[in-house]
Amino acid sequence: MKFFSKAIVVGAVAACISSATFAAEVKSASSEKHAKAATQYRQAIFQLVRSNMGPLGGMAKGALPFDESVMKTNAVRLEQLADMMSDYMSVDTRKFSVETGAKDAIWENFSDVEKKIMALKAASQNLQTVVDAGDESAYRSAIGKIGASCKSCHDDYKKD
Repeated sequence: MKFFSKAIVVGAVAACISSATFAAEVKSASSEKHAKAATQYRQAIFQLVRSNMGPLGGMAKGALPFDESVMKTNAVRLEQLADMMSDYMSVDTRKFSVETGAKDAIWENFSDVEKKIMALKAASQNLQTVVDAGDESAYRSAIGKIGASCKSCHDDYKKD
């Protein structure tokens, strides 16, 4: 009985820790320098997303042959980048004059932004699963889900 109780406590603590990991709190940039750095980091993470999505998009469109190694590597990277996004996007830079493609709505609806980040993570994990299964008929669709998760965030939170 003691083991069972300890297992429940350990499970509950782990659940709290893992949910806290993904719940970033929006905080205002403390200075112009902080706002510029936060904007640069946010843009850098999206450059990395773009560099990993490019080949996947080419494969989904048929411009490049499917390459399981590239798909798996890029899906793992996108999952890792998704894990970092909340931290890099949670710094509200609106009080300062920084050049950004972000709409104010990011910080006004951050819980929705985090849901979209989790959709990217889930889609990236799905592509890894599809590649591991060797289900070539599902490659295009799995890549499309990643692209759709990116598009949903761009539609709502990126300036044109």
